[in-house]
Amino acid sequence: MQIWPGQSYPLGATFDGVGTNFALFSEVAEAVELCLIDADGSETRVPITEVDAHVWHVYLPAVQPGQRYGFRVHGPYDPASGHRCDPSKLLLDPYAKAIEGMATNHPSLYSYDFADPAQRNEEDSAEHTMHSVVVSPFFDWGNDHPPAHEYHDTIIYEAHVKGLTMTHPGIDESIRGTYVAMGHPVIIEHLKSLGVTAVELMPVHQFVQDGHLQEKGLRNYWGYNTIGFFAPHNEYSYAGQVGQQVQEFKQMVKNLHEAGIEVILDVVYNHTAEGNQMGPTLCFRGIDNASYYRLVEDDKEHYYDTTGTGNSLLMRTPHVLQLIMDSLRYWVTEMHVDGFRFDLASTLARELHEVDRLSAFFDIIQQDPIISQVKLIAEPWDLGEGGYQVGGFPPLWSEWNGRYRDAVRDFHRAEPGMLAEFSSRLAGSSDLYHHSGRTPIASINFVTAHDGFTLRDLVSYNERHNEANLEGGNDGESHNRSWNSGAEGPTDDEAINALRLRRAKNFMATLLLSQGVPMILHGDEMGRTQGGNNNSYCQDSEIAWMHWELDEDQQEMLDFTRQLIALRKAHPIFRRRRFLQGVVRDGAVSELPDVAWMRADGQLMQDADWNDGLNKCLTVFLNGSAIPEPNARGERVIDDSALLVFNGSGNGVDFTLPPAEYGEEWTVVTGTGDVLAIGERIPAGATITRPEFSILILGRKHTEPSAPVPGAEAPADSIACAVDRPARARAEHATAVDGAAPEPGRA
Repeated sequence: MQIWPGQSYPLGATFDGVGTNFALFSEVAEAVELCLIDADGSETRVPITEVDAHVWHVYLPAVQPGQRYGFRVHGPYDPASGHRCDPSKLLLDPYAKAIEGMATNHPSLYSYDFADPAQRNEEDSAEHTMHSVVVSPFFDWGNDHPPAHEYHDTIIYEAHVKGLTMTHPGIDESIRGTYVAMGHPVIIEHLKSLGVTAVELMPVHQFVQDGHLQEKGLRNYWGYNTIGFFAPHNEYSYAGQVGQQVQEFKQMVKNLHEAGIEVILDVVYNHTAEGNQMGPTLCFRGIDNASYYRLVEDDKEHYYDTTGTGNSLLMRTPHVLQLIMDSLRYWVTEMHVDGFRFDLASTLARELHEVDRLSAFFDIIQQDPIISQVKLIAEPWDLGEGGYQVGGFPPLWSEWNGRYRDAVRDFHRAEPGMLAEFSSRLAGSSDLYHHSGRTPIASINFVTAHDGFTLRDLVSYNERHNEANLEGGNDGESHNRSWNSGAEGPTDDEAINALRLRRAKNFMATLLLSQGVPMILHGDEMGRTQGGNNNSYCQDSEIAWMHWELDEDQQEMLDFTRQLIALRKAHPIFRRRRFLQGVVRDGAVSELPDVAWMRADGQLMQDADWNDGLNKCLTVFLNGSAIPEPNARGERVIDDSALLVFNGSGNGVDFTLPPAEYGEEWTVVTGTGDVLAIGERIPAGATITRPEFSILILGRKHTEPSAPVPGAEAPADSIACAVDRPARARAEHATAVDGAAPEPGRA
């Protein structure tokens, strides 16, 4: 075998069309061996003798794509000093582009003896661990290009590759649960017919099956246990061939892009699958433990953990920052993804102890010409002190808005004193984001996500029912802000089932008509249930998978969701680029404010009304003629106006429509619990009775001002007819959204 010195950059295994360069960072290593693994498991060890700036490197002209490999790192094993080198453990390449196999829960993976942890365990791990794979970087992308949807036009669909596709009758059983299935025409057609613009895939970086779950016969379904930050998870591959998951992932992205759907990855850079000091040695721990992980300052045998998983990556180490940035850049440039959602992102901001929004991680992302241009979404909390940082991230970022979730859940279960908070969330949460110069797109609005109840379970259960997780029902969130609508779980009571469907529609309508960026949990549009399990992280089973055979109520929920998405996409007033102000806007063609908040009697809300804890009713006027700035094409945006009528109480309430100055006549667009027909016209000042827990959406077509506005662009659709026209036709008429001034409004 020819062995050449190679190059110290790039890190990882890089095939150049002839041979492969290998480069590994380790500051603590005293010697490093590259281990080439044959098909029969035999191992050829190649000593790496070249090292520059702590990067060990070698070039092998004969090594081609498909070659399995790993490293053995010789150096100090001194846990008290933070060092855990162990050459008896075959280690993954931190930069591996593909990984084969799955680690078993075998004692050889651990550097200590189970019977006596103070004793070393030097049993070789090669037969029981995973192997890195050399991959070819070449792929025919054709004319693939990012859909590049503007943020304010974005509708996110949180999905699980396996859970979404595992039971679809239109997909052959042999490919269900894979990247091939995710890019299948029937899945893409569902997403297109729904109208979403982006899928946010739960973790697809290579992850590890937890030992304690394997012992119980369970599996890590969610995937928040990453070990390979460059490698697509191999269990989602259809072909089962070495390294094939890379090609299949790229084809999935290409198919989704062709349909105009962006791909956002849920990424876990805050910790790794190696856990705490009692965890296995798979990769980083054996390469350079003290450089990769945060250790307790005066007790380096233990890990400083703000994630609840046993360890946290050390974000002030240049090589950890480089690892993350190289990974992000790789997924954008080589895998063509369109953005990232960062799990427990507050941990990434911790350089020492406190959360620092100006930490090095945010600085380097801000200046990066590639990563700074894709969608960046933070889960703005972790388990450490000061970790809840909703509203605290830099202007480049959007955030999962946990306060939106909580306020909307509480309002729609008739909790007292929620009206002001609910209104602020409906209007885009300017109180959280305006102070840092951000706009409504900073708020990723969601009512449900993978972590917690599904939407159907939110209206069907008061308590979690997690017995199948085999943790005594003690895992998962106990304070869900849910209400079972009158009975716990499934029931034959038609009135309760009707109320549940109505309330689920209320949540969906609120989500899709709020300012900000909506995110729908996959299956919520079809009434998916997990039987009350609000922590399905270990349920790779029928409990968590999506089911495609719909009953009448589920079909009605799907149709309603499609209508609301089409309404949002057709009308800029529901997806504004700037915060509402509640005043008459300079430059607008209307003498009315851009938004008005009204009581049930049709009069404007006063301070006493906002402070009335028993007030659970609200009418919101959205003025389509009060968008003062032009769209991206330089055209004045003029939209229809809308009234959103919310009865969040458990009683029927008489609502009086606002006086004629807001519109002489309104048309029923859609609603929940309705006794009104779609298309019915209601005059200004009329009184209508709205059932308990209901929403009504009314529209008023824009009327031209007495003097035409030069260059004005009026919508081709009126709100009144938007739900009756095909979604694709509506999308063709959607306009860019306003550019109103950034001052925050009353809400």
